[in-house]
Amino acid sequence: MERRTLLGSFVALAAMPATLLKAQERPPVVPLPLATVATQPLLTSADLRDGTDLSGPWHYSIDPFRSGLAGFHGEMPDRGQQRYSEADVRREMAADNRVLYEVDLAHSPITTLPSSWLTEAPELRYYQGLMWYQRTFPAPAQRSGRYFIRLGAANYATYVYLNGKPIGRHEGGFTPFAFEVTQLLRDGDNQITIGVDSQATDTTVPPPVTDWENYGGITRPVQLVHTAATYVDDAWVRLIRGNRIAVDAKLDGPDAANRAVTLRIPELHVTLTGRTDAQGRFRGDIAVPRGLRRWAPEMPKLYDVTLTTGDDVWRDRIGFRTIEVRGSDIVLNGRPLFLRGISLHEEEIGTDPTRAMTPAAARLLLGEVRDGLNGNFVRLAHYPHSEVMTRAADELGLIVWSEVPVYWRVAWSNPETLATARNMLAENILRDRNRASIAIWSVANETPVTPARNSFLTTLVDDARRLDDTRLVSAALLVERDRNSTHPVMTMADPLAAKLDVLAINTYNGWYSPDRLTDLPSSEWRVPADKPLIFSEFGADAKAGFHDAAHMQKFSEEYQAEYYRQTLAMADRIPTLRGMSPWILKDFRSPRRQNPDFQQGWNRKGLISETGQHKEAFGVLADYYARRGRR
Repeated sequence: MERRTLLGSFVALAAMPATLLKAQERPPVVPLPLATVATQPLLTSADLRDGTDLSGPWHYSIDPFRSGLAGFHGEMPDRGQQRYSEADVRREMAADNRVLYEVDLAHSPITTLPSSWLTEAPELRYYQGLMWYQRTFPAPAQRSGRYFIRLGAANYATYVYLNGKPIGRHEGGFTPFAFEVTQLLRDGDNQITIGVDSQATDTTVPPPVTDWENYGGITRPVQLVHTAATYVDDAWVRLIRGNRIAVDAKLDGPDAANRAVTLRIPELHVTLTGRTDAQGRFRGDIAVPRGLRRWAPEMPKLYDVTLTTGDDVWRDRIGFRTIEVRGSDIVLNGRPLFLRGISLHEEEIGTDPTRAMTPAAARLLLGEVRDGLNGNFVRLAHYPHSEVMTRAADELGLIVWSEVPVYWRVAWSNPETLATARNMLAENILRDRNRASIAIWSVANETPVTPARNSFLTTLVDDARRLDDTRLVSAALLVERDRNSTHPVMTMADPLAAKLDVLAINTYNGWYSPDRLTDLPSSEWRVPADKPLIFSEFGADAKAGFHDAAHMQKFSEEYQAEYYRQTLAMADRIPTLRGMSPWILKDFRSPRRQNPDFQQGWNRKGLISETGQHKEAFGVLADYYARRGRR
């Protein structure tokens, strides 16, 4: 590891715009039109490209006053291209003890990334603020083409520097971003420094108060990605109407215009050739060949797909299927289906999860859905989950609801907040348009109805449709309750419903309401009859191992199991109900849940405990889905 203080990186910040330098202040986000959303390199399917994995040991140091963004108390003298050594810094300190050098990352503790700092040390458990990470890595000895630093995600605002020079900033905690570093790489060791600020504000997405743990840190892999000089930056391959396979691609590089491209699907003997236009874009389609097997939960067939241009080869594994709405039915590959699902947070099973989703952890969680619950559907709440999770869903045959963290009371009238949400949605869709498992893009969860909110979410719905016209759009909504009725009467009155393909309702009657559980089956649901309905959430807390069969106390496994029985009986009486994703598969961390007897910082609505112990309600839902699957 190169022994160099963080000061070198801090000094380099002096050249950044003043708006990036104010301590304690997050740089402004300029509202972006859709055409320029996600303007940094997309590097679609970059997790399958050649490159260097920079996961592993990194030095880290907290910066609670964000001093690093302001360069501490000034600069060291300008020495042009000559680099400061550790000895230089120590001589400067000896010469003038008024110069303060508060951070020395070369001698700071070491963590293993990807991970969240919340589980790194007890004193960091509730730290929200700025954290610096640093390591060195060797550049390839004989370089050609182009190189990019790509982060799968870092929560929330991220500042990236290479060899002391700023290369970019990103806002948003759950989507990938990349910056080109071709000209900044140097022979031998290169130093990368990353600042991650997890502090939420009134204008961030999500806002400061949530009902889950917002793990700060670099929670997904960091890669040095290698491409040809002109490369495939984005490609989208899918099945379209007319029984054809279509491809849209965008090249980036000096020779992107009028360049030959070739799409191949070897197993299907498909070869489609063409040339890009003046903007480096290519679109083509070809008839579906005989022998194509459509992706479905019972047969999640994936095909190796390549797109070649010059020396660059883009790769992915893609399933082909159609998803649409016909009246009140959700139709997959021409056949109506019922979505037998569960909601899920991106958190590993274990007593001290850190949000670093591995293929094994993803398969363990999704295996509980498919094999344990007899499910075919998972709602990945309340933000885009890792590529590891969506690729595992592709392979295991689980239909996915994918969501952005537009949650509760965001700043609906703030144009910067809208720009941030639009960028998150675009990054999520552009990353995952090739995932056959994803059927529904969700633009929000439990948001209060106001004119500003309606305008905000309508913009997101329109964006989703322009970016992807092959999937369904939804949002988890709330309903109005008739307080004067003698039985529960629930009415869908949200004006956003008219804009959505699939209606989705979060309901907690019997838990956050005075209803007796035996009243639930008689509930009346007044919803549009011409659209499919999903119960996107329902649930009750239970602490694994706590039993009270005699009194049916809340937080007992018996109460949760009976809640499920009565809610499922209610669901069976709704003629347009086409699926459900109860809340939630696994108990998950939530700092606002502090009941000392039952919660201790965990939301206990999971059907399994944080360590994977099945509660009684797990079997209730599994049996119900087994019966549903036979219908």
